[in-house]
Amino acid sequence: MTRKLLVVVVVLLYVLHQDWWFWRSAHPFVFGFIPIGLFYQACFSVAAALVMWLLVKYAWPSHLEREIEQDQPKEERSA
Repeated sequence: MTRKLLVVVVVLLYVLHQDWWFWRSAHPFVFGFIPIGLFYQACFSVAAALVMWLLVKYAWPSHLEREIEQDQPKEERSA
């Protein structure tokens, strides 16, 4: 995954977080008892967690961690 695609996904997630379409209505109920807005926010939370996982997997600055590990003495690394 490229970083540009990840930026687009994060911006899209930000836009989708603005819940304008279910703001004033509790109907219809999902599964017969969950208001649609609450269900939308639950799905959004799962999507946000997946995006964070993608960001950590593909955009994490691992070169910074390697630099820190090289600068630390062996005794501090094992602690």
